Amino acid sequence: MIKIEDVTYTYSGNKGGGVKHINLDIAKGECVLFCGKSGCGKTTITRLINGLIPHFYSGELKGNVYLDGTPIKDIKMHDIASRVGSVFQNPKTQFFNVDASSEIAFVMENLSYAREKIVDRVSGAVTDLGLEEFYDRSIFKMSGGERQKIAFASIYALSPDIYVLDEPSSNLDIQTIEEIRRILMMLKGQGKTIIIAEHRLYFLKDVVDRVVYMEDGVIKDEYSGNEFFSLSQKEREQRGLRHLDLEKVELDYNLKPCGETFLEVKGLELYYGKTNIMKDINFQVSSGEVVGIIGNNGQEKSTLARVLCGIDKKYKGSICYDGANTKPKDRLKFFYMVLQDVNHQLFSDSVEGECALGYQDECNCSIEDMLKELDLYKHREKHPMALSGGEKQRLVVATSILCNKDVIIFDEPTSGLDFNNMKRVSKLIHKLSKAGKIVFVITHDYELVTSTCHKVIEFRNRKISDIYEVSPSNHKKLKKFFIV
Repeated sequence: MIKIEDVTYTYSGNKGGGVKHINLDIAKGECVLFCGKSGCGKTTITRLINGLIPHFYSGELKGNVYLDGTPIKDIKMHDIASRVGSVFQNPKTQFFNVDASSEIAFVMENLSYAREKIVDRVSGAVTDLGLEEFYDRSIFKMSGGERQKIAFASIYALSPDIYVLDEPSSNLDIQTIEEIRRILMMLKGQGKTIIIAEHRLYFLKDVVDRVVYMEDGVIKDEYSGNEFFSLSQKEREQRGLRHLDLEKVELDYNLKPCGETFLEVKGLELYYGKTNIMKDINFQVSSGEVVGIIGNNGQEKSTLARVLCGIDKKYKGSICYDGANTKPKDRLKFFYMVLQDVNHQLFSDSVEGECALGYQDECNCSIEDMLKELDLYKHREKHPMALSGGEKQRLVVATSILCNKDVIIFDEPTSGLDFNNMKRVSKLIHKLSKAGKIVFVITHDYELVTSTCHKVIEFRNRKISDIYEVSPSNHKKLKKFFIV
């Protein structure tokens, strides 16, 4: 069905992330996983299969990609779109409407489907994916994970023969990931061909038929699904891969800092317009403490973060820092937030220049050392937008540390990161903790929580349901939340 024949691709401007001498055959109904370290070429493979290369991205392409025997470069994009459905790593890049139902219907409208067929397909997608509560909601009122669900639904409703999914679990809670797993199994049963580029691997056990491991733009190894999920921990770590079984993730217990309470939130209520969306928020944080904020998609965790750092001003209650109640403009001086969509935080024309924008001498770390620690030094002269998704994520983490703020909030900092780079981010967060910084980590990443956080604040029904230390005595409780 899909044939990649001696393909080498280099992006214009030598932006990196290209591929070299790729030869691959993918049969109809096969589910193939592409994995490897950040920037290894996984996303480029997906773009070759869905026609974005060469129809959208500019660069030098050698070799051919065939779809049912026809070179994909000779197939018009609207014809490819009807046969190959794609869900991108950042769902906002594929949205064209402001409400969920219109977005789900958009591709079919573009392909001139009959109205009755569109209504039937949209209704079926909403039911099958459990999206009834989102049907008429604004895209702008959704969390990142909820947007991911809508992006998937828009392709599911189209029902193409081939599904191309780039980091489909990105920003999703554990329950939704299990739903994605269920749907993938259902699609396999329908004989669909599925291509997945992913770092989060555990949920794909018994789903994928074949695994293609990539390094530096080339295929290094191929495995059957059973062979891949039988790799030892040592073999997995050598390849920079995430855990293949969350049950085997060990708790890297971090002794809680003994500093005094430095941040206290009392009687906090959050608002969207005049609508109360969260209330009864009360907690304390000590200097040097790393706090995980966990909860399903749609719990307004990111909204809470924006209020804490002074970006969002629609709240009641008090946020006391160093013993004094603060106003939003005060908190902007000593809080820093790494957004879920890091593209909104990249402003310079080079990686090195990006780091220099907010650099403070007091941070006791040079730009060069920080870039080396996050494996970005080789990209120092590149434009930030030329980086892969995971590399952009690491760059914004670097800038957040170099600005030397007292409180840093990370919103999904390891989304799109491989095992090695997740550990790099974890190590830097430990450094911040030892320097007395307060760190909040909003995450669905169980591996990050177990290796980084001192305690977690758990949200359910837009309220704090529990606050507890990440310790051996609470490990079962943490597992229960993250592992279905």
